Amino acid sequence: MSKGRNVNTPANDPLDEQSYARLVGERLRSIRQQKNLSLNEVETSTQQEFKASVMGAYERGERVISVLRLERLARFYGVTVDQLLPRDKQREDSAQPGVVAPKKLRIDVAKLSTREGDQFKMLERLLRMIQVQRQDFNGKVITVRANDTRAIAVMLDVSIDDVGTKLAELDLLFVPPNAT
Repeated sequence: MSKGRNVNTPANDPLDEQSYARLVGERLRSIRQQKNLSLNEVETSTQQEFKASVMGAYERGERVISVLRLERLARFYGVTVDQLLPRDKQREDSAQPGVVAPKKLRIDVAKLSTREGDQFKMLERLLRMIQVQRQDFNGKVITVRANDTRAIAVMLDVSIDDVGTKLAELDLLFVPPNAT
């Protein structure tokens, strides 16, 4: 890895190869951890295509992963390649101009996925799409925002103010284990 080469990022901030490799590594580690996998489990599950020691070096930014290997790793994790790349903070910050939901609704996606019916399948697809957009791959719980609540209201055929009540009636709101 050459330390002298610079790569121009979309924000036109110079970023050297080693720094970018570290950022990629942080994303790789984050997604692996969200998938609840250890480095050894990745190695075993990929029939040693991705050895634990090499994955650790990628995650620490000590090695640069090739595009081909990045694509194969994305396929293994069940995500798109761009989700393994560092987020563009400038684009991310301008995407949601201060819209905040009046009340945080935490939906239990795992419970939702066990439900039958078009209404539930459509809601699950919406929530999975939101998870992809947010690059949140834990797959169990998602907190919805104001714009998300509007779409859910349409799917559940209730007013925006009644979304939380309806989700509670359907037993789809996430309740932390220590909450009563």
